[in-house]
Amino acid sequence: MTAEPFSILGEDRPSRWLITCDHATNRVPDWIGGGDLGLPPEDMARHIAYDVGAAGLTRKLAQRMGAPAILSDFSRLVIDPNRGEDDPTLLMRIYDGTVIPANRHADAAERERRLDRLYRPYHAAYAALAARRPDRAICAVHSFTRQLRGRPRRPWSVGVLYSHDDARLGPALIRECRAQGWITGDNEPYAGHLAGDSIDRHAIAHGRPNVLIEVRNDLIEDDAGQTLWAERLAGVLDGFLERCGV
Repeated sequence: MTAEPFSILGEDRPSRWLITCDHATNRVPDWIGGGDLGLPPEDMARHIAYDVGAAGLTRKLAQRMGAPAILSDFSRLVIDPNRGEDDPTLLMRIYDGTVIPANRHADAAERERRLDRLYRPYHAAYAALAARRPDRAICAVHSFTRQLRGRPRRPWSVGVLYSHDDARLGPALIRECRAQGWITGDNEPYAGHLAGDSIDRHAIAHGRPNVLIEVRNDLIEDDAGQTLWAERLAGVLDGFLERCGV
């Protein structure tokens, strides 16, 4: 099933897991600047516009695990679905040193238009998928860049993010990833919880078990890397809920 501004894969698959990808594409709808935020192609291909490799990894992981998946179909620079509606970074004007021209003067009406046409339909579909079974667990897939401008290189291959309001799965997944020999961040490279973010909204608020996995994007930028990491992550996630007793 495909419907703008998101795509859903395998909604009837049997797994408890719902695999999500908030930052799947760098697409800019044609009703925003004719499909152009005023950035050169090389910036739209960077991590600032989407999570490089995360969509391919999500599709392969969901297929491997027999799980449904939902992926956004708009750039995080248009409006960020992994932020609460009242978050000041919902509509970014500058990101990792790059000014986003089409957002510099975006007013409240433009913000509301993007919420109505993109953000809210995505979250409504996400909520419906999450509610399809009472024992749903959510695995959010993201990727991160090896190095932000002017910052040290990041050492991790994988990061596991979680909220201290629900630590049922995060620390256990970190242990299992490290047991595989992967350099794994504990709430790195980012803090694991923002009020109103996707996991907060669709998992924590409903008591659903959850993990957020960040894979370094140079490891999954091509099909081979996505296939490799889908197999690796599936090998850890298979049976993981049962091992954690949730």
